[in-house]
Amino acid sequence: IIMSILTYVLPAGEYDRVEDPATGRTVVDPDSFHYVEPSPVKLFDLLQAVPRGMGAASEIIFFIFIVGGAFQIITATGAVEAGIGRIAKRLYGKENLMIPIFMVIFAFGGATFGMSEETIVFVPIGIALARALGFDAITGTAMITLGAACGFNSGFMNPFTVGVAQGIAELPMFSGIQMRLIVFVVLLIISIIYISRYAGKVKNDPKSSIVYDLEQREKDNKIDLDNVIEMTTKHSIILLAVLIGFAIIIYGVFKLDWYILEIGSTFLAMGIVSGLIGGLGASKSAEQFVVGAQSIAFGALVVGIARGILVVMTDGLIIDTIVYSLAQAIQMLPKAISVIGMYIVQVIINFFIPSGSGQASATMPIMVPLADILGITRQTAVMAFQFGDGFTNSIIPTSASLMAYLSMGKIPYEKWFKFIGPLMLIWIGTGTVFLIIANAISYGPF
Repeated sequence: IIMSILTYVLPAGEYDRVEDPATGRTVVDPDSFHYVEPSPVKLFDLLQAVPRGMGAASEIIFFIFIVGGAFQIITATGAVEAGIGRIAKRLYGKENLMIPIFMVIFAFGGATFGMSEETIVFVPIGIALARALGFDAITGTAMITLGAACGFNSGFMNPFTVGVAQGIAELPMFSGIQMRLIVFVVLLIISIIYISRYAGKVKNDPKSSIVYDLEQREKDNKIDLDNVIEMTTKHSIILLAVLIGFAIIIYGVFKLDWYILEIGSTFLAMGIVSGLIGGLGASKSAEQFVVGAQSIAFGALVVGIARGILVVMTDGLIIDTIVYSLAQAIQMLPKAISVIGMYIVQVIINFFIPSGSGQASATMPIMVPLADILGITRQTAVMAFQFGDGFTNSIIPTSASLMAYLSMGKIPYEKWFKFIGPLMLIWIGTGTVFLIIANAISYGPF
């Protein structure tokens, strides 16, 4: 509703899109902005934005349903409970190791192949393990997703953000990696400490959990380490099949450019195979699939409604106007703080264009010549983009991956916001410090 009102307030404008001959990628022509006829979003158009948003996000919505249903089949065999029970017993008394271990593993995934939506399939396992060790759903979700986010945000070899942005800026691919590795380590340390402190409070006093009401509703599903089911040969075979499935997913993402469609298909296969090995049969497996899909229906629908916000802004032709206005504002800032202005602009734009590669294609053709004019190195401009694009993906409601993994964990958005808010301010502040340093040392090669 707010965005549709803005289509009446803000002037409509567009950049021309052209094909970059070097990469074949469609980018904006930075000198082509022009105002166009207003295209205000009327009431019926606003209502249509919801089903259109669901259509635009259908791949992710059905991915959530498939992963939720398939994971429920695997869970129904008892293999997950037995396997996590065994891991939890081995970690008993050493629970504090769980968070850094998981975060480091997923951080490398985020840093090297841009792991983001891919974390969704791991969230239920993270939550089950966290609960078994006395933590809560937020701890289990955070150690997976924020670990990947630390790697994604530092992006020392992230092809979807740094790779695309450096290509547009005509920088050597993955140049300047040394500073990004430092950022990677710093973000990981900060995030591990933050999540571990929260997890410690929850373990000492379960009522201090931000999602205490959720934990009470899910307490019957919590693994009891004193009465954990015995691991059988059948369970071991199912877990082996699941591990093979995850290995195939990782290989596919790394080597075959797999995305949501292929990952969801592989997870569906994992569910079917696990149901057959576990003796559930076709009918019981189908029933469990529906149970799993039902449990996350609300969150899956929210993903589509969030995408509807972007549909309204696109139809109203105000996205390019916002980008142009923010770029003009940077030029009026004193040179010493213009890099921070560039950073803030990217943070704001990320709400409207949450796709990393999409934001790079839309903003870097504007930010690169702007950086040249302001005397900021292009490498620093890329860093401003990667921070502005990455950090807020873990809090903005227009982020499809955020809404997806919250739906998998059944965590209300407002509860997550309360948890992540202070960390978000720390991340943004840390990014500011690194950008000031990068600007001061003329972070290059140019």
